[in-house]
Amino acid sequence: MTVSNPNFPDVMTWIFDGSGKAVSLDPDEFASWIPAGPEGQFAWQHLRLEAPSTVPLLRAGGLDEFVIDALTADETRPRCTVHGDGVILNLRGVNLQEGQPPEDMISVRLWLTENKIIGVWRRPLDAVADMLAAIDRGQVPKSPGDFVARLALRLADRAEPAITDLNERVDDLEEALLEANAEISRSELAAIRRSSIVLRRYLVPQRDALTTLEIEDVPWLQAHDRSRLREASERIYRIGEDLAAVRERVQIIHDQLMDERAERMNSRMLVLSVVSAVFLPLGLVAGVLGINVGGIPGAESPHAFWVVCALLVALGGMLLGVARWLGMFR
Repeated sequence: MTVSNPNFPDVMTWIFDGSGKAVSLDPDEFASWIPAGPEGQFAWQHLRLEAPSTVPLLRAGGLDEFVIDALTADETRPRCTVHGDGVILNLRGVNLQEGQPPEDMISVRLWLTENKIIGVWRRPLDAVADMLAAIDRGQVPKSPGDFVARLALRLADRAEPAITDLNERVDDLEEALLEANAEISRSELAAIRRSSIVLRRYLVPQRDALTTLEIEDVPWLQAHDRSRLREASERIYRIGEDLAAVRERVQIIHDQLMDERAERMNSRMLVLSVVSAVFLPLGLVAGVLGINVGGIPGAESPHAFWVVCALLVALGGMLLGVARWLGMFR
């Protein structure tokens, strides 16, 4: 599993010419930059949230406080909000940092306009690193909509190994369940179920956010952009279905474990019931014969003890036969 690059610079700025080429731009020039080249040219600036220069750069870019607050919020959920001539888009990706749970998802906040994209990140995200690597290879987005679609697809690509890992863990538990006297950890089941629930809680709204962007009447989104966005939302929808299936499979395993434990408990209770049904009358007879009062039959006979033992054995056998006839051993 690839680990996100923790050494992202605080500010990254690029200009895309709309035809597959990209060049870097001085961050201080981004605010005043306007398209001066071929049609379809746009710029992307990506900022680290905690960097001292982030908020001044956002204000220098002419963003109002509503947009700045959305980009710098402490906690975010996937959403798409049209604001003026731009769009606020929050997305999330799985956490692939070493030792971190994938469900601790990392946000990327975007402000999209016809010729500018502003992104804010708090923790490095592999999908953004993939975008940068693709730009280095010459695979450059051709429009803001294409940029978002590529990013969303990268987020889906990075989420799929985490989903595959959950499925493999469930497969192992299902195979272990088929073995006799298998010990399955309930904490492992709970961890898998929690991961699937948390991942789905963010990915389903992410699909809704992309679908909202696709259907919004934004003039700078072209037909091919909407098609790519639809593809990205469908990928995330399929991931959401896989997560729902993982959760259901875990619930089935849990139910089977509970059924097996209930059956074992019932069989033990049945044994205790049979023992009680047999020995309660025997104990009653022995108790009656053991009271210290006169008139106990056989008190003076040297053979009375063995006669009583024989009678108790016969009574016990009869009671076992009655229990079998009543079906208590089935």
